[in-house]
Amino acid sequence: MENNSKFERKLGFNAIRNSIKNFCLCNGGRNLVDAMCFMTDYIQVEYNLELTEEFCSIFLTNRIFPDKNYFDLREEFVRLKIEGTFIDKVSLFDFQRSLHTIFSCVTFLHKNQEVFVNLYALTNEIQNAFIGDKFIIPVLHRCDKLLDNEGEFSDSASPELQKIRITRRNKIKEINKRMLRLLSDARREGWTNNESELTFRNGRQVIPVSATHKKRIRGFVIDQSASGNTFYIEPAEVFELNNEVRELELQEEREIINILTEFTDEIRPFIPFLTDAYAFLSQIDFIRAKALYAIHIKAGKPIIEKEPKIYWFEARHPLLEASLKHQNKSIVPLKIELNSKQRILIISGPNAGGKSVCLKTVGLLQYMLQCGMLVPMKETSESGVFSNIFIDIGDEQSLEDDLSTYSSHLLNMKTLCETADERTLFLIDECGSGTDPQVGGSIAEAIIEDLNSKQAFGVVTTHYSNLKLLADYPENKNSIVNGAMLFDRNNMKPLYILTIGKPGSSFAFEIARNIGLPDRIISNALKKTGKGMSDYEEQLQQLEEENNKLQKQKAEFHIADTLLASTIEKYEKLLADISTQKKTIINEAKQKAEQIIADSNRKIENVISEIRRINAEKEQTKQIRTELNKELSKIRTEINTENIKKDNKSKAESNNLTACSNYLSDASPIMSGDSVVVLSVNKTAQVTKVSKNKLQVALDNMVMTLPITDVKKIKQKNSNAVVKTKPAGNNRGIIAELDKKRASYHYQIDLRGEKAEQALAMVAKQIDDTRLLGEREFSILHGTGNGILKTVIREYLKTSVDVESFRIAPLEFGGEGITLVTVR
Repeated sequence: MENNSKFERKLGFNAIRNSIKNFCLCNGGRNLVDAMCFMTDYIQVEYNLELTEEFCSIFLTNRIFPDKNYFDLREEFVRLKIEGTFIDKVSLFDFQRSLHTIFSCVTFLHKNQEVFVNLYALTNEIQNAFIGDKFIIPVLHRCDKLLDNEGEFSDSASPELQKIRITRRNKIKEINKRMLRLLSDARREGWTNNESELTFRNGRQVIPVSATHKKRIRGFVIDQSASGNTFYIEPAEVFELNNEVRELELQEEREIINILTEFTDEIRPFIPFLTDAYAFLSQIDFIRAKALYAIHIKAGKPIIEKEPKIYWFEARHPLLEASLKHQNKSIVPLKIELNSKQRILIISGPNAGGKSVCLKTVGLLQYMLQCGMLVPMKETSESGVFSNIFIDIGDEQSLEDDLSTYSSHLLNMKTLCETADERTLFLIDECGSGTDPQVGGSIAEAIIEDLNSKQAFGVVTTHYSNLKLLADYPENKNSIVNGAMLFDRNNMKPLYILTIGKPGSSFAFEIARNIGLPDRIISNALKKTGKGMSDYEEQLQQLEEENNKLQKQKAEFHIADTLLASTIEKYEKLLADISTQKKTIINEAKQKAEQIIADSNRKIENVISEIRRINAEKEQTKQIRTELNKELSKIRTEINTENIKKDNKSKAESNNLTACSNYLSDASPIMSGDSVVVLSVNKTAQVTKVSKNKLQVALDNMVMTLPITDVKKIKQKNSNAVVKTKPAGNNRGIIAELDKKRASYHYQIDLRGEKAEQALAMVAKQIDDTRLLGEREFSILHGTGNGILKTVIREYLKTSVDVESFRIAPLEFGGEGITLVTVR
């Protein structure tokens, strides 16, 4: 790999490095960021990514991890290895706080070792001293005894220090008492102002006295004011006491040094271990900073493989994304693939269309990944490990080496061709530019073919037509592939979308015309370019436009197919339900008939019994027989009536099923001129007149009036039989119908003032149209009023199988007056 600093500057990785350093808490972590480098070992790359990913999960699961008092004292430990040296008070305070931080980190990871396996493994060398009452615990207790929360030595640090401080405080108390008395006397005698107070000069407590009375107080002049009008005198009677206090202060300093020396002697044998502990803290700081940066750029860990490959989804350049965010713009994610068969991608397209950004994104993200950093792309992306990354981009002119831009470019190509192998990733921007286009294009073509023969991976940007044609050569089939940055010809602006498979047009003439270059110049340029080149560019543009249209049609076909499949499934389910209901109805009729017969048999038995009982004569027998015949006739009538009812109900439901299956239903209100199915005869008719609850329809050259419930409005005839398989249909007609519906589709329907029945029909139609067009949501404006219409609509939505959910709109968007509906 070329010089790292130069390479990182080209890609912008130095800015990434600085951003991570800003998240560090100690110099040790920042030093590790500076030392972060490109790794070529798969296991090492995977391990570092897993460490960062585990730390990300600590933050994302809101776990409390120590984030204060990170200090790196390893340089101090190097000095303390020398006998006779001792730790200073400031370093001791840092040592106390950071040792607590290390202890908290180790404890956290020990408790969560099954969750954060790799992070816990970092503690292997030091955890024995931190877990349990071993070396670290006594040291922490010792530090806490020596220093208070402000980093000052406590009186209990040693018995001698406590004795010195008590004596010193008593001396100061006696001095203050005498000084206050002498100040009171001086005020009373007028030797000093009544507003004067005791003060300190040169570390000595003094009384301010006017110059005219300076000899009235026996003592020593310590200082005087700038004007010479005030002298600061230390009274003789406290002079000795002040000297004693000063001596006690010196004794205190010597005792503190003794304590520090003793403490340093205690920890000196453990300095190698402490060095490891602080190396662990620095590493934790480093990984923590990488995790915070990953969260900041919304990065994740893709699938890592040993073999070189790139298969990325929604890859984003982190620096470009941050820059666009400040401009209230959004980045267009990149999808790109390089594999063992499709190794070299040649990207063409308009200037400022995103070719160089695409190339830099590939280089930066792959470099970040192999430096152990999570990258901003979908976690289902796949990425391999390359042994070397080479980049040639920008102006490489060197005044020191007397090299032109093109010479420098050729020198880079020489180095690349000498070192490239099957694990090399090369990135070349504007390959072959900087010299005569015909010569430069030929050299560029030869270089790419040489790199292809070495099975190297690469991304190349170009405007040269001969490079665009490389992918079509039989010997390069599959190994070299074209890519194009899409361009919107209607609005004359780049789309920053990479498509793979076809070369892109430079759109030079279109861009020139759009910025206002005179037509005479463009026409002249077209003549000079030649018809062949113009035709080639035109064909490229047409290919791009046709590809875009095909993609759009593919999406529309998918919507239509999905809708048809859903409709078929719905009606097949309806058919199955009707069949089940029919069986149930027949069974119920049989059971009722059997019950009637059973009741009849009981009545006949009763009649026979009555005849036998009374030994009836002929007249009586005849009368009883007549009554029995009447009863049997009544029973037969009941059975026939029940069967007719069940049969009619089954026929009606069957007719309804057939009508629904043969035609696409339309839930909108029936109007004059609409087509309907007459359910009783399963035939289509034309509506000629609509009254309140009745319709006048034309059916088979007859005009008849029917209840509105006897017909069903239809859209289009599908088949002469019940649909059981997905119809082929006329796709072009479906798409035209979809386009027509989409043009008239509104995401909000206004039902204010509508009657409940009409409103529900409009809601049903809106649901059907929304699902048909592949949309998910729409809103209903019903107003608040007395709430009747709102209640009816929401009750209907609860029962609709096509509605997934509905909710009240936010207050700022209408509140209770609007219902937001999500369809299935």
